[in-house]
Parts: sequence; structure tokens; C-alpha cells
Amino acid sequence: MAAQRAYTTHPLVLRRVTVRRVEEVTPRMRRVVLGGEDLAAFTRDGVGHPGFAAPGFDDHIKLILAADGDVRAALPAQLPHGIEWTPAAHRLTRDYTPRRVDLVAGELHLDFVVHGEGPAESWSAAAREGDELWFVGPKSSLRLPERLDWIQLVGDETALPAIGRFLDERPLDVPAHVLVTLSDDAARQDLALREGDTVAWVLAEPGDAAALESAVRALPVPAGEGYVWAAAESRALLPVRRYLQRERKLPKDRLNITGYWHREEPAAPEAKAMADAAPGPAGIPSPLPWLVARAALQLGVVDAAADTPGLSADALAIRLGVPGPGIAALLPLLAAYDVVVDADGSGLRLGAGGAELLDDHEREEYTGHEAELLLALAHLAPALRDGTSPWRLASGATLHDTVADDAERYGELVEECEQLVFLLTGLTADPLWEDVGTCLLTGPGSASMAAALDDAGRRPRLRIAEEGVPAEVLREHVPAPDRIDWTGGPADVAVAAKALAYRTDEEAVRLLTRLAEWTGTAVLVEASRPDGLSPHAAEAALHAFTATGSPLRDSAALAVLAERSGWRVERTVALGWGAEAAVLRRA
Repeated sequence: MAAQRAYTTHPLVLRRVTVRRVEEVTPRMRRVVLGGEDLAAFTRDGVGHPGFAAPGFDDHIKLILAADGDVRAALPAQLPHGIEWTPAAHRLTRDYTPRRVDLVAGELHLDFVVHGEGPAESWSAAAREGDELWFVGPKSSLRLPERLDWIQLVGDETALPAIGRFLDERPLDVPAHVLVTLSDDAARQDLALREGDTVAWVLAEPGDAAALESAVRALPVPAGEGYVWAAAESRALLPVRRYLQRERKLPKDRLNITGYWHREEPAAPEAKAMADAAPGPAGIPSPLPWLVARAALQLGVVDAAADTPGLSADALAIRLGVPGPGIAALLPLLAAYDVVVDADGSGLRLGAGGAELLDDHEREEYTGHEAELLLALAHLAPALRDGTSPWRLASGATLHDTVADDAERYGELVEECEQLVFLLTGLTADPLWEDVGTCLLTGPGSASMAAALDDAGRRPRLRIAEEGVPAEVLREHVPAPDRIDWTGGPADVAVAAKALAYRTDEEAVRLLTRLAEWTGTAVLVEASRPDGLSPHAAEAALHAFTATGSPLRDSAALAVLAERSGWRVERTVALGWGAEAAVLRRA
């Protein structure tokens, strides 16, 4: 049975507002009240956009600022249905939760921690009536489960806007149990508590993981079905997530934990010395720290140190079933990189680096699909000479053949495609759907495409042209799997959602040729250019080459593949974030 989607998507619109007034909520929190015509439905460059909507208590919008002060040059391009983040060297973006939305008054309230650091806090400190601010979003709103007996709201000062909004608007009529860590008692706020609610204020330094975890463990666990929402410094939340998932055993649909900010910590002296010694020519960093962290995760060192702090090196070796000399060779490097430390001789404990590796998303960078692609780059030079993919040289098979038999790997591809649902509005609004009775889906983005059609009110009969492992994985992710025909066959339109991103050119041609047997109209949803907002944009072409033997396929490259398989590109629909949909007609 597939889990219900936990969010509602919204159109992505670039909006301009101006400061109406500034209020001091507490000595630690400043409220900037914004207003403007862009909060209502408006038209820009001949394209109409819907009014601002942020119905969720923890929705967040992306503020757009500029390090050089030239905000106009930092703005993304507004598409008819989405945003394209064009390159902008001085762009700065920060996510903030609307504290209050009053569409009748045409106002949006944002709260800023006064003694925080960063460009958004600096902007709020200097904000004066009439100053402009540009923002995008929100892209989605959290859907809380309908049947709950209680909710716990946990956070630091940065979470107070979301917590305060929840208590004001009460999206659930259940008791709310609030825990907030403060670095200063002056940060306390009046909250709209009701009978049955509780609140605990805990003094702690910003980002103090131990204090936050201790306070969460001290919370009583109410009877019945509950939900825990938590937001604070990202690393401080790692032990909280671990406690809630592993000890309280809360399922994923009863838990929402979000890192609102990230504290920068100076590197340990040993780690700095190691890093200074490691770079190669022109300061190119060594891969050694990455490989050491990967080994620590694969062997279970990080989990063992988290679950049983104080283990000796010998006890660790026995627990993991690894010969003592091998652990002895690894531990000095783990200590140098602050993964596992034994500072006072009391046994091994996680360092700051190790604590970060408790996060599932962080782990994937070292042990998941992306990590395997990175390791394949050891074969980059011969792959470039031979005109094949590094993955194929490293594994002896194409990436498509590999993931088609591996549920975990294909599942990672499907999860990577979950972000697609925020970009597909431009495609689902396209006139091509007006006469579509049956839609055939293929590729790891099929679940997102099905969800996007639902969001748009499109209800064609759905078929999914995947078999074996991919079909099994998609059943767990697609909404309402029982209403889908899980066999390929004739359809009015076929959508290949990220289906080419892990296929070689030859495999892509075979897929497109197969689709031509079933339909006269096909749509290819692919990333055709780097995402201008990503810090890894420069790596996109190499990443694609590693997987498929072809660089990131732009419109021209897709047109060549289409022509080879009996199609022609009729037009393309820009989706934003570097993605586009190419509409094909059978030639």
C-alpha cells in the first residue's frame, strides 16, 4: 500500500513586495510586515500568475538577496509556469517561514532573529518602510495526518514563527505540546495556548545538540496517535531524529524534522593539519577523507559509536567483526577528520563530523547511488578514450541494466525524482492534455508525473510501462496504484519522466522506438541544463557522462535521439531548475 503524499504543491511565482512597517516582537525577534500587489493575482510580461498562497504553518518562501547589492541581477527568470534559476554570481537566497498571511489586508509577516547572522538578518536590521524584497514560493505545504490525538512542536528560536502560526491557526484541533530552546530568556513569546497544551522553555546555546536531545527525551509521550514536528540547527536535530525513529519508533508519516540553519564550526586542529597536507596540485583536495568516511559507514563504525559511546578500539573491532589491526589503521584518520574521537581516554565517541553522518541524506553521499557514480570516475580517462561511460567500465554493465535489477538503486532514482512534482505545472497546464484519455508513463519520475496530473485535476487513464523491479518500486511511490494499468500498451500520449537520464544513447533509442509502437505523441522530461541555483552546477555534465557516456543532453541532443527513433521534436516546454519537457510527434 503506497503512503499518502505528505504535501500539497503550489505554483512557483517570483513576487515583489515592499516593507510596510517593522515591529519588535521581543528583544530577540523583529517582525517585518510586507505588502504589495504581487500578493494578489497579477500579470507580468503578458502572463497571468495566481495570488500568493501559503496555507501551511511551516511553509517557507525563498528570499532573494545579493552580496553586491544588485538584487535585480540576482533574480531568477519567471516562466509561464515556474522559475528558472539563471546563473548569478552574487545571488544569496534564504528560506523563511511566513508568520502570518493576511490576504484581505494584502500583508505578509516575516520574523527574523535579531541576534542571528547572515544576509537576511542584516536586511531585516536595515529594513525601512518602502524597501523592496523579492521572493519565490512556497513550493509546497505540509499535509498533516487527519486522525491524530496530539502533536509535539519542537524547535529553537528560528522555529518560533512556525510554532506561533500553528497555535494561532490550529490546523489540527488536538493538544499541542511545545518545546523551545532559547539562548536568552528574553526570546520568550506569548503563545496562543489552549487547555490541554503544554510549553517548555529550555535555555541552551544555539545549536547545542546535547541540550536539545535531552529536552526532547524529557518530554512525556502522550497516549494515542501523535505527530512530532521539529525545526532547529541541522546538526542539533540529528540525535533527535535518531531518538524519535529508533527508540520511539515513529513512522515517517508521523514525523517531520527540518534543519532551519547550519552552524559553521572551525575544523579540529588535527583535521585542519590533515587537510593542509592533503591537497594536490593547485590546492586540489585529496579524496582520502571521503574514502575514510565511506569505510566508516560501510563497516558500521559511525552507528556503533552513536549507539554505544565509550567503546574501546578492541571492543569496536569485535562488535564489527573487523580484525583489530584494520580498525587500528582506520581510527587515527577518523579522529583527524572528527568522525570518531577519544579525547579524554574514556572510549570512542562521535565527533562533529560523525554526527553529520547520522543523517540519511548525508550518508547517501558516501554509500548511495551518487557515491557509486563518484567511484566510477576512477575510470574517467579510459572511458573518455573509449567513448563509453565510466560506470560501464567500472561495473561491466550499463547503469540501466544495473538499476533494473536492484530495488534499492532504482528506489534512489525514484526518490531523486520526487522534486519533479514541483516543476511539472508547466507540462500539466499544456494544451496537449485536452483530448488525452490514456497516458502511458515510464521512468523513475513516473510517480511524480502521476501526482502532478492529480494536482492539476487531470484524470487520464494511466498505464506504466515498467516491469520487474522498477514496477515493484514505483508501486510503493505512485499515488493510488490500484487504479493504474501496470502493462505497456496503446495510449494517447506517453511521458518518459527522467527515463533517459540513466540510459546510454543506444538504450534511449530503443526506449523511444518502443514508445512509438504505442503512441503518436511522447513527452521527454529531462534536465537539459545545469540548475543555476545548485553549487554543483559545474559538475552536471560530468555526472551525466559518468552515468550514460553522454554529457547532459540539451535540446539538440534530445532531437538527435528522437530522429534516430522515428520522432521529431515539435516544441519544448521550459519547466525550470534546468528541466524541460520535449514534446515529440511520430515522424
